[in-house]
Amino acid sequence: MGVGPACHEGHPELPDFSRDPDWCPEHTWPQARALKADNECFPAQVARTYWACRSLRGGLARSPQSCSGQDAETEARRPSAACKRSVVGQDPDSKAVPFPCTALPANLRTAWDTRWGWGKKATYSSSPLPAPPPPPEKCSSRRFDSGCLWAGLASLQVPPSCSIVRALHHHKLGNAVRPSLQQGLQQAFLHSLASYRIFQKAAPFDRRATSLAWHPTHPSTLAVGSKGGDIMLWNFGIKDKPTFIKGIGAGGSITGLKFNPLDTNQFFTSSMEGTTRLQDFKGNTLRVFTSSGTCNFWFCSLDVSARSRMVVTGDNVGHVILLNMDGRELWNLRMHKKKVTHVALNPCCDWFLATASVDQTVKIWDLRQVRGKSSFLHSLPHSHPVNAACFSPDGAQLLTTDQKSELRVYSASQWDCPPSLIPHPHRHFQHLTPIKATWHPRYNLIVVGRYPDPNFKSCTPHELRTIDVFDGHSGKMMYQLYDPESSGIISLNEFNPMGDTLASVMGYHILIWSQEEAGMRT
Repeated sequence: MGVGPACHEGHPELPDFSRDPDWCPEHTWPQARALKADNECFPAQVARTYWACRSLRGGLARSPQSCSGQDAETEARRPSAACKRSVVGQDPDSKAVPFPCTALPANLRTAWDTRWGWGKKATYSSSPLPAPPPPPEKCSSRRFDSGCLWAGLASLQVPPSCSIVRALHHHKLGNAVRPSLQQGLQQAFLHSLASYRIFQKAAPFDRRATSLAWHPTHPSTLAVGSKGGDIMLWNFGIKDKPTFIKGIGAGGSITGLKFNPLDTNQFFTSSMEGTTRLQDFKGNTLRVFTSSGTCNFWFCSLDVSARSRMVVTGDNVGHVILLNMDGRELWNLRMHKKKVTHVALNPCCDWFLATASVDQTVKIWDLRQVRGKSSFLHSLPHSHPVNAACFSPDGAQLLTTDQKSELRVYSASQWDCPPSLIPHPHRHFQHLTPIKATWHPRYNLIVVGRYPDPNFKSCTPHELRTIDVFDGHSGKMMYQLYDPESSGIISLNEFNPMGDTLASVMGYHILIWSQEEAGMRT
């Protein structure tokens, strides 16, 4: 989707920076006005970056102290401190067109300076940063994406050489976002949680829900499995009736559920029926990957890699099975002494596998070097059985959830170092879907349901069954979601790939959380 008007050569038109008071007036390139006067075509990428930021900043002209109100608009339209650069030697009375010289990396800026004959004249210097304004108050609407984004960024101590334009440019080139910018975006998201409400609720099963998975490309579509083997595909953004696949009933519990990354009209399941299979939403079984043939053995978890075209699954006696997507078994080894509760492939290095078990260990494996049960890279002992082990979206951390009162965060590059420990009550019993902590897909945040325990050290009287959000670095509690009309134990929580909608499993119920304004529009 294009942004900004186009010039006669089809490139984005050179913006009239002189009419844009909040586009960093400190930045000036005197030749820009002459360039436009000569009807020359401005470098396309710079212009596109400008118009993109203008469209983004269309909703940013809001007070850094508040996410609503117009009385502080002047304050909000001040230029970003991140762009405090100037051209040395510029006449202070010059009426040259303001231009953000930090919008581009130094190598590209130098090349374009040379192209337009500016290479010998421009020298850059940095100005000190002013003190940041106080953090923003909570946001009350979906418009957080503009207003609160500005408020979060305004509260940062960003280095003088950094700007949101530069960060966007580097992100476009595939480079990592500067940590300070990422932290600001995360802070803005946390402020938005105050406006999250349950705006959709469903109870389609006659037994409790046991698994859920978001569609990888449709942010309002998810699949949910139940203890009776039923599966529902639900697009809560439309009023059509959800797709429902009837299970076998008792003994058919869906223990793992993943969309097929190669064809999202299909999905993989592992179940207590004793199979791992590929199905479509018409109820057809397309391929059976594993089948125990007996009720004494069943499969408890699965994961899928699109890049390597692999399926991995674990069973109730400690075996882990690796297969390709054609159904050919690559190996079947007993890697744990007891049930494998969770298997997870690293999203960045899919030959890196984590397995969790009720034998109180999590093990790390290199799939290229697996020779037997002793060929693990690392074994991470826990004090209690482990429900889940999940890699962070960037693959750099591993989050584990035990069956008692502890979350752990390991660094993927330092397995031997003590993990970060997060005390948290989420005890386990037979008739409750196991509580599993998950990562937010875009920020370093952990999401997990709370099951208050009177024996827990910091338990308070009448403690609520909340959804807790922790910072993945510090382990600090950042927010708690709660709805008094849905006060049961929430076992599973996952944000959609966009990171703006949360699905929760509470017994028989599926809850969809989003910002209040979004719920009103649905």
